Amino acid sequence: MRLLVLSDTHGLLRPEVLALVREADAVLHAGDVGRPEVLDGLRAESSGPVHAIRGNVDRTPPLSSLPETLLVEFGGMGVYLLHNLDDLDLSPESAGIHVVISGHTHKPKLEERGGVTYLNPGSVGPRRFSLPVACAWLYLDGEGGVRVEALTLNV
Repeated sequence: MRLLVLSDTHGLLRPEVLALVREADAVLHAGDVGRPEVLDGLRAESSGPVHAIRGNVDRTPPLSSLPETLLVEFGGMGVYLLHNLDDLDLSPESAGIHVVISGHTHKPKLEERGGVTYLNPGSVGPRRFSLPVACAWLYLDGEGGVRVEALTLNV
């Protein structure tokens, strides 16, 4: 499976992101959506599901009704979404989770700990400081194989 991982759009849905959405089997948004139109746009372009969670800026309806965390399964592999990794209150290893996706910092980061991949795709919203405008492809092979391809958008 080829999953597009986004975070921190803060109300901005870039055309470059929409082009990527069309190539994805599913879209995962790790919060700070910013405006409902962002999710509407992602859903309109995606041929697969769009999963999103609430970030700290998503305080008004309908975004405030998004879940704080979400566990989704793709081919028997668990992917857990939360906005701020500091709020992780479970053991991914014990829960059988293969990938933990977070956002919040706007800084892309990828690491593996205890057999679990931790991915922060960065932000595809308005540029913040000198940080890149970034997202990621997450590839899951259904047999425990995880591969991440970081993407920096030239905008």
